[in-house]
Amino acid sequence: MTDHQWTELLAVIAGEPRERPPVGFIIDCPWLPNWAGRDILDYFTSEDLWFAAHRKAIEAFPEVSFLPGFWSEFGMCTEPSAFGAKCVFHRNEFPFADKVIRDVAQIDDLAEPDPATDGLLPFMLNRLKTTQPRIEELGHKIRFSVSRGPLNIATFLMGTTEFLMALKTDPDKAHKLLRMITSFLKQWHALQRKTFPSIDGMFMLDDIVGFVGTEDFREFGLPYFKDLYAADNAVKFFHNDAKCEKSIGFYPEIGINLYNPGIFNPLEELRHLSGRKLAILGNIPPRDVLAKGSPADVRAAVKKLLAETPDKSRLMLSCAGGMPPGVSTESVRAFVEAAR
Repeated sequence: MTDHQWTELLAVIAGEPRERPPVGFIIDCPWLPNWAGRDILDYFTSEDLWFAAHRKAIEAFPEVSFLPGFWSEFGMCTEPSAFGAKCVFHRNEFPFADKVIRDVAQIDDLAEPDPATDGLLPFMLNRLKTTQPRIEELGHKIRFSVSRGPLNIATFLMGTTEFLMALKTDPDKAHKLLRMITSFLKQWHALQRKTFPSIDGMFMLDDIVGFVGTEDFREFGLPYFKDLYAADNAVKFFHNDAKCEKSIGFYPEIGINLYNPGIFNPLEELRHLSGRKLAILGNIPPRDVLAKGSPADVRAAVKKLLAETPDKSRLMLSCAGGMPPGVSTESVRAFVEAAR
């Protein structure tokens, strides 16, 4: 993000009144490599191709803030790899991390990783280090430390069904796993901030909070997210594009000040559920409108959202969730034009 984009984002979070909300999108491997004309595996394994894809996006759409900006990642394999997960990479499919915990008793044998040395994390960090001069030559800076959230990582290590069952059958073991993951994530975010002093934002993605009820979130989510978001950052950004009715009321208490939701709730309902304390990045349907719709459909959806939203403070126009596969250049341009 440029200095101007960062200042604009801070103004959105502060609730400064505005006639036209800015536009921002979360972009990573589901959209960016194929849009840039590359296979996903090339994007992951070539530093130059990874950098070129991001540069192409910021040059094609200079009016758009891309979040977190020059995201160094290996899809869902990033954090599980540090715990020893087998990572499967096909040429042009999303990577997948196989589970490492086949029985809940194995949680006792799991060792907390070192983010400086383990799995794919050193490669992720080093990619940013070596490209930092080129990123800054373009007028951008590394603004966010990034990770998946603790419940999300736990489901990759155990399996989603198995982890959610463990919340009921073996809650002590589930807490032990979540404490270890949270400790690891605190170190990982701290290492990113130490490596890049320009970081003043924290971004976590965790859709699993949408799979649990209020009481389970209060027990198995709230304390760990509060611990993680207690770090001193100006922007505390959270993505959960699963259902959020059971958890969104806790987000301001956690410290979250910017939220990227899914398609399940209209904007005004999200504001009501959060006590109007969150800036929202959203929430045009990503698949059915941005990816499958025509540019005219995109334009109409954005104009409809704006017409239905008299109070345009604490809003950054985006899709609900990250940018999905298959969104065309023309559709992004239609989105930006409608936002104007």
